[in-house]
Amino acid sequence: MALLYKADPVRGQHWQALFAEHAPDIEWRAWPDIGNRADIEYLAAWQAPDDVQQVLPNLKVLFALSAGVDQLDLSRLPPELPVVRLLDPGITRGMCEYASWAVLSLHRDMLRYRQQQAARCWQAHLLQPAANRRVGVMGLGTQAQQILTTLAPLGFALSGWAGSAHQLAGVTCYAGEAQLPAFLSQCDILLCVLPLTEQTQGILNRRLFDQLPRGAALINMGRGGHLVEADLLEALGSGQLSGAVLDVLQEEPAPHAHPFWDHPQILLTPHIAAMTQPASAFGVLLENIRRFERGEAMVGEVDRHKGY
Repeated sequence: MALLYKADPVRGQHWQALFAEHAPDIEWRAWPDIGNRADIEYLAAWQAPDDVQQVLPNLKVLFALSAGVDQLDLSRLPPELPVVRLLDPGITRGMCEYASWAVLSLHRDMLRYRQQQAARCWQAHLLQPAANRRVGVMGLGTQAQQILTTLAPLGFALSGWAGSAHQLAGVTCYAGEAQLPAFLSQCDILLCVLPLTEQTQGILNRRLFDQLPRGAALINMGRGGHLVEADLLEALGSGQLSGAVLDVLQEEPAPHAHPFWDHPQILLTPHIAAMTQPASAFGVLLENIRRFERGEAMVGEVDRHKGY
């Protein structure tokens, strides 16, 4: 039995050491040194190889080394092949840290103070209490719920929206297309952690921005495909939005001439909100392999119809 790793080679060395120490019965192989392809039953990858069924004829499970799977073309994978997201607790902690930083940066007007620093301008502005700032999170999955739990002690008025109904203590929850306008109307800071699906592609657009309170701000920690970038620029230019923190873009890395690089109302980071950490993710991956071997349900298995 062998596992093939197809992702960053530096982190792959850490994965290899963990498997050697804790799971010596699972042979470790790293792409492109496949060896005898018939031995490979598990693939741990960011992206699957083309024609995976021909390349790995005995593959039993594809483990995506990420919390999302939109980088995979599920339609090209064998329908009977289980695809499993990596629910690494380290990713969730990183997302909570980034969300807290981004919300507080917008709440405390750091985009304006950054501009003032560049202009050598020493000027204070009225401080808005957290209790008067409304923070809404789009997406109410595991990571979003942890983000809301992290933000709660700061005193913000919290709300959340998802396609299906949820109930969370201390959070006003909205569900479905019909309740989206009511949710948006009370978001001073809107944070997106939705999965990227056909339904959510381009959801952060002009129509959505117009339903936010004037002067609201945006944080996108989901995927670049959620955002219509031209619509964001228009909303910032008109004053409908006051600022944005973006960790993801349609094209990564951003081209040299991309207008977001120099925009004074945009804080741009290079997709670093969270990263898979072998030390915290290894136990999750190994347990799912053992679950599969015992014939038990794996944690994080993707519903092909939903896309996550």
